[in-house]
Amino acid sequence: MSCSCQQNEKQENIFLPKIADIVDAKMITGTEKHFTLRLQNGEKFDYEPGQIVEAGVFGYGEIPLGLSSSPTNSDTFDLVVRVVGKVSTALAALNTGDTMTLRGPLGTGFPVDEFKGKDVLIVAGGIGLCPVRSMIQYILQHREDFGKFSLFFGAKTPSDMLFEEDLENWRCNTCMQYLETVDKPDNAWEGNVGVITTLFEEATDLTPDTHVIICGPPIMYKFVIAELDKIGIPRSNVYVDLERRMKCGVGKCGHCQINDKYVCLDGPVFRFSDIENLEEAI
Repeated sequence: MSCSCQQNEKQENIFLPKIADIVDAKMITGTEKHFTLRLQNGEKFDYEPGQIVEAGVFGYGEIPLGLSSSPTNSDTFDLVVRVVGKVSTALAALNTGDTMTLRGPLGTGFPVDEFKGKDVLIVAGGIGLCPVRSMIQYILQHREDFGKFSLFFGAKTPSDMLFEEDLENWRCNTCMQYLETVDKPDNAWEGNVGVITTLFEEATDLTPDTHVIICGPPIMYKFVIAELDKIGIPRSNVYVDLERRMKCGVGKCGHCQINDKYVCLDGPVFRFSDIENLEEAI
């Protein structure tokens, strides 16, 4: 995979959107819609796990979304839209056979080469599972390139759990340790109940050499990092995804600025040791 700067150089005009056909579209929770897309004219979409796109509808605008599939998949790629505003509502109204606009890929992704040969832990809360799904798929597709692989996922309720087919596969996958929890169970839920940090009590494969990715609601970060500190995992081994702060994607609007950092240009993936002292980074 080429670096993001090389990918952006290949794109003639980062402000000019591409048109993508919607190959499949379905609601996967009460508020999230999963799209499978393909660029028109047979154009290949090259990206790194962790990068984002600006997805839009003409006449409504665009929003930043993390790519939710491995770049080594076929000619299609995935996005998930949470319906929370005007643009996301317009996107969620689209269905199979419609089109949407895309700009990207944008930003920096996960350091795949640095993770190779290492034990990996991914901690995802709620919709934070969407942008890290690209890295999860990549690791499982190249399992021999990585050490022990653990995935923790937490959701508010069982009905908020994303990618149910994936979850079923991960629960029985002997090539990984998958642990999940919900904050509030329903009558059918038989799994763990509690915040995501309670899963560390069940973890068996975490060592100080583990490399970690965290993505989820802001409150989750500091508590997960506190658990990693207990294990002795250095903060230089921890990467956080801050795409929630992004807006324009190209460093023009200032919405995502954290001191001298722009999430859309310097991130959205950051080594935690590089930003832990920046005010309001997490």
